[in-house]
Amino acid sequence: ILASILSLIIYWLIRDSHRVRNLSGKHVFVTGCDTELGNSLAKWLDKRGFCVIAACDTEKGGQELRSCSSLSLKTVKLNLADSNSIARAVAFVTEETAGKGLFGLVSNAEGTAPVAPTDWLRIEDFHSVLDVSLLGLIEITLKLLPLLKKAEGRVVNLINAKGLMAVVGGGYSLSKWGMEAFSDTLRIEMQHFGVKVSIVEHGFFKAGVVNSDVIEKYLLRLWNRLTPEIRDSYGEKYF
Repeated sequence: ILASILSLIIYWLIRDSHRVRNLSGKHVFVTGCDTELGNSLAKWLDKRGFCVIAACDTEKGGQELRSCSSLSLKTVKLNLADSNSIARAVAFVTEETAGKGLFGLVSNAEGTAPVAPTDWLRIEDFHSVLDVSLLGLIEITLKLLPLLKKAEGRVVNLINAKGLMAVVGGGYSLSKWGMEAFSDTLRIEMQHFGVKVSIVEHGFFKAGVVNSDVIEKYLLRLWNRLTPEIRDSYGEKYF
């Protein structure tokens, strides 16, 4: 019993030594705040006392988030498929942090991905997800590294675990596996600067996870644009 109590005390001491304190004034930049996960995370961090900079895809998303948060939460419009938009967001973050550096970068990027056999797809279908969920994530991370190094901050990449199961063609799983590899490499390299890199593999959420009507509509569009040769090779029964 005494050994168990002692082990518990040691565990609590170790756990508490890793707890982040003095949250006020620490800036955290979160992408994808139009969605349930990014939106909820931005609100939670705001309530905890962080200086949150929330990136939204739309102006409407930013307005709705600001309306239910504290005055310290700032929003910026961001399109991860557009280098100019990324540059503007980085400039905004640089100005907001005012020489303090960036305590945290949380990437929650989800590009649109058609669900279909690989040879139903064109290269632009891969770009539609990879440009956002992988290349866009890499670009904004690279441009924010100087601020993260200055604050000895951390990078947290949120990855939907369903993307790690490659059961369908397209760029979705490619982007998630690429995020894993990028994060693992970056973690090793950034140790020298005191910057931590983490991956959070999350599962399904209740809101907006799977919309069968959208998937079916996408499939129909892809099927109708196939050449007769490819369509005949699969057949109506397969479709």
